[in-house]
Amino acid sequence: MPCLQPLKESHLKKMIQGIAVSRGIAIGRAVLFGADNLDVKRYLIVPPLIPQEIERLQQGLNQAVGELQAVQASLPAAEPASAELLALLDVHLMLLQDETLKQSVQGWIVQRHYNAEWALVKHYETLVQEFDRMDDPYLRERKADLAQLMGRVLRFMKQSSPSSKDAAKPAVPDATGAARDETPLIVVAHDLAPADMLHFRHGTFAGFVTEVGGSTSHTAIVARSMDIPAVVGARKAIESIRADDWLVVEAGTGRVIVAPDAAELASYRQQQQHEQQVRERQSQLQHTPAVTRDGEKISLQANIELPTDTVAALEHGADGIGLFRSEFLFMGRTGDLPDEEEQYQAYRQAVEGMGGLPVTIRTVDIGADKPLGKGRQGALQPSALGLRAIRWSLAEPVMFRAQLRALLRAACHGPVNILIPMLAQQAEIEQVLAQLEQARQELRDTGVAFGPIQLGAMIEVPAAALMIDQFLDVFDFVSIGTNDLTQYTLAIDRADESVAHLFDALHPAVLRLIAHVIDRCRQRGKKVSVCGEMAGEPAITHLLLGMGLRIFSSHPAQILAVKEQVLCADTRALQTWAQEVLASNDPRRLMPVR
Repeated sequence: MPCLQPLKESHLKKMIQGIAVSRGIAIGRAVLFGADNLDVKRYLIVPPLIPQEIERLQQGLNQAVGELQAVQASLPAAEPASAELLALLDVHLMLLQDETLKQSVQGWIVQRHYNAEWALVKHYETLVQEFDRMDDPYLRERKADLAQLMGRVLRFMKQSSPSSKDAAKPAVPDATGAARDETPLIVVAHDLAPADMLHFRHGTFAGFVTEVGGSTSHTAIVARSMDIPAVVGARKAIESIRADDWLVVEAGTGRVIVAPDAAELASYRQQQQHEQQVRERQSQLQHTPAVTRDGEKISLQANIELPTDTVAALEHGADGIGLFRSEFLFMGRTGDLPDEEEQYQAYRQAVEGMGGLPVTIRTVDIGADKPLGKGRQGALQPSALGLRAIRWSLAEPVMFRAQLRALLRAACHGPVNILIPMLAQQAEIEQVLAQLEQARQELRDTGVAFGPIQLGAMIEVPAAALMIDQFLDVFDFVSIGTNDLTQYTLAIDRADESVAHLFDALHPAVLRLIAHVIDRCRQRGKKVSVCGEMAGEPAITHLLLGMGLRIFSSHPAQILAVKEQVLCADTRALQTWAQEVLASNDPRRLMPVR
């Protein structure tokens, strides 16, 4: 566990802009949390010491596994966030216990005579290069998980290093002892692993600030699941913040205020109290039907990454799963892709977890750069607009049909919708239908039971939005992925920080494409949902309702805030206002101030 930094004097007020990944305001003193260091001693060993180095590697892996298992055991099963946190720790444990990882590192020791630390870091650097080539931001950020795990293993290996026999284990920060006067504390770190975050659960830690990470990093996912104010991607935060500085973390805007004055602190404390009152009010809406003032019934569904996320979805009042990202089964693997049985068990768990409510599962949405197992890595060269999502699935028909068979089998246990990402061509649609029918026939031929499914398409490229009627001739429903639709419409790579400020979901072109899709679906009597960030933004709820949207799918923690907006809406009045917004060249000017 990294060590806390010594206290320093406070300094002048400043503001740091990061990425907003959760909600709320945190006020407290800064605690600097140093990162695990991957800068290790690198030296060659003589052959007789190879077994000793391999044993040191194994001990480091075993101790890291033991530490994570201890953290898992400390999680109370009754807490709402525990299921998601347990699942994240399971992913980290799976990576640490992967036999391919150990064998690859041992290869560097045996063949190159590298010391164990050097071999581990060398293998990590190889994996990072693969992750850096990935198109998908969620998967690209998984390299942070690798860094956290490698740092954890290296920390234990350091204790057995021939030159560090007396090295002491870094102290675990004591959340209770660190705050002698019970002042809330805010952790500032380069990065935080889920296991590290859990060490602070029962202390006086009020929020987190990290220098790296994005909206799909595990730090962000854990912050949302624990409902803790957090800002990630706050560059040079450790340089700008001194231990014991007063901080204000505006999680909703991604801003970190350093050394605010007394008047500002008082103002933010008032905002905190107001937000707490709002949350308490919204929590009373869990079992309230989502019906507008003029009687329109609205479906509020959840976006999830893991089968266990269904617990949080139901606790927040979701009436279905609008987007289950199946990528989690494919990520972080140094060996083969998940087979049909592994996928089936995961999908079945999610379907059964929703107790008869519909579950929409998106087929794997990653690029061709995803590690495919030994002998296949690097065979395909990806690009930002290249072989990814359904294009990659169709290029790997054996893999694709295995996923389709698993999904069809899971449909025996409850209502399943299959969602196909990034479709843009008629030829792709025809190939998907052919692969789906072949998957059904393969199950018939082997006597394996499968259930009925609804087939849907993601609308996330302008071509799909413009040919929506062609899609509706084939698909049972569509789901608008506003994040990618905005990115592709405006030709902006969200992962490129130099142009990320140009990303604007309220751009007139984006709004008109969304409105066109919703209108055509309603005219054709087909279901349409929005599953991007817009669906979970309360400030945009009324606009989407005015456009005619009746199915929203967002992160579970955002559902009640959206429901509150639904309950006070009159869709007939909003329809007129929405048309004014759509006709404007500056839609933001007409949006309500919140």
